[in-house]
Amino acid sequence: MGKTKTTFFCQNCGSQHAKWTGQCGVCNEWNTIVEEVVQKEEKRAWKPAKSFSPPVVPLTIAAIELNPEARITTNNTELDTVLGGGLVQGSVLLLGGEPGVGKSTLLLQVALQMHQKVLYVSGEESQSQIKMRAERLQEKNDNCFVLTSTNTQEIFKHIATVQPEVLVIDSIQTLHTNTIDAAPGSISQIRETAAELIKFAKETATPVLLIGHINKEGHIAGPKILEHMVDVVLQFEGDKNYTYRILRSQKNRFGSTAALGIYEMLSDGLREVSNPSEILISKKDVDLSGTAIAATLEGARPLMIEVQALVSTAVYGTPQRSTTGYNLKRLHMILAVLEKRAGFKLAAKDVFLNITGGIQVADPAIDLAVVAAILSSNQDLAISPSVCFAAEVGLAGEIRPVSKIDQRILEAEKLGYTTIVASKYNKIASKNHQIKLLLVGKIEEAFATLFA
Repeated sequence: MGKTKTTFFCQNCGSQHAKWTGQCGVCNEWNTIVEEVVQKEEKRAWKPAKSFSPPVVPLTIAAIELNPEARITTNNTELDTVLGGGLVQGSVLLLGGEPGVGKSTLLLQVALQMHQKVLYVSGEESQSQIKMRAERLQEKNDNCFVLTSTNTQEIFKHIATVQPEVLVIDSIQTLHTNTIDAAPGSISQIRETAAELIKFAKETATPVLLIGHINKEGHIAGPKILEHMVDVVLQFEGDKNYTYRILRSQKNRFGSTAALGIYEMLSDGLREVSNPSEILISKKDVDLSGTAIAATLEGARPLMIEVQALVSTAVYGTPQRSTTGYNLKRLHMILAVLEKRAGFKLAAKDVFLNITGGIQVADPAIDLAVVAAILSSNQDLAISPSVCFAAEVGLAGEIRPVSKIDQRILEAEKLGYTTIVASKYNKIASKNHQIKLLLVGKIEEAFATLFA
């Protein structure tokens, strides 16, 4: 009997080490290096048929012929938009997200909506549990097959029998292969099982959708090389206190990473939200002070979001500054600009800022809406609900231009807003907008116009 070969892997970054050390020399994390048994076998899980393809030779750029990728429509508009038109044949997609955010629900719903033959492999739930979820989704598909297994050798045997056109794996961390003697979820098992699935996808032109767990830092668990191996990496985000979910593209070899998909989690599954402003702007009967609407961009998608501010006299010695969905340091900068450049005395007042809907916004174009909400609450004067804002605020108190202003104007016009406040330094392509353009250059001009 041969000697068992072992090696050491970092469970955080996946780097290999010759011996155990307390700290990983690559990612500098402590106590993440573990010993794993590696046994290489000639017998592989996936055995492709012999191919007689011609040898690959170097070609010049001019000599290479473009072959557009054949795509499979998922019948899920938001997912197809994020992917750039659908699943590419032979592509491998990795979907990550927090526990309970709805990753399994999304892919099961997609599997039940597709017209192609789908094999849904679950290593976490039984077939009866998946059946209960499918009944809750109220979707029926005779071409969707469900398998509960974690062994790749067994999975590929069923694949040879079913011959699916799309393969879904829930999740990659639960799989294990017999070619490596290591626990499921370990670095070597994730890397090996992912390599087998990628090899299967490329040689059979079958799209493979993988669900990936995330670690406490919010990154997909396992070796970082996993995200480099796959073709598409999607992140499913959402706050458990709210019903909306956002699908972001972090990597896409066949399309743009600027696309964004928005869903609403309901009792009967995920509802596609074609108009995100309906869930991001609250409904109210009367105009309230401290509220402003911002025209922002999430990727390439324009959104109208509501900014709420509350300014009150500080009860304690040190004024409080609190934000939800907005960068606290940027709020401090805006308050300093209002104090220094515009003359508003806010140093002794508590300031609370909230982006409604629980969404996190990093777009600097909402700066002017933040300023308007703060001044509205401070003066206790309501801003007209038909007015929105799209501009950045500089340290000198100037109103700076933002990118893609025409998309923001068109979105505001489509949703029925009558006035949009922007920077006068913006280069607006079209002048034939139905919405009124209020162009300002400084904070004082915006305040005088809004609260005259």
